[in-house]
Amino acid sequence: MALSPTPTLDAADLAILDILQRDNTVSQREIAAAVHLSPPAVQRRIQRLRDSGIIRAELAILDGARLGHPLTLIVSVRVHDEHPRHTEPLRKRILAEPAVQQCYTVTGESDFVLVIAATTMPHYEAITDRLFGGDDNVARFQTSVALNCLKAGFQIPLA
Repeated sequence: MALSPTPTLDAADLAILDILQRDNTVSQREIAAAVHLSPPAVQRRIQRLRDSGIIRAELAILDGARLGHPLTLIVSVRVHDEHPRHTEPLRKRILAEPAVQQCYTVTGESDFVLVIAATTMPHYEAITDRLFGGDDNVARFQTSVALNCLKAGFQIPLA
């Protein structure tokens, strides 16, 4: 699906986005009351924001520890050659791996940073074997184990 052009956002759009990114289960009627618009106007605006790609996804953020995935691991990966033809197999494995919650290509000492949810350290080792094992382009990877989560979320500060 092709995205529509990025719309110009007014104060009502920003207020709608702020509400939705905090809790996307708020009804359109409640949003309408909060932003002083009619529910159909809010519905049209939300659809426009979806169509433009500003709203990328609507999801529930789950508590991994309560669901048997108590480990959060931050993994920095360095490759020998960053050219897409050399990193494409790794990118495909990362995209296909359900335990990878987030992945960023980055500047600096590493080329990729991954956030991985795992059940145990042996589970994590199996994940790293699937992702990096046998890939001669992976120079090294370094793992940090999250001891505690101070803050997690995807909210973007809106003016």
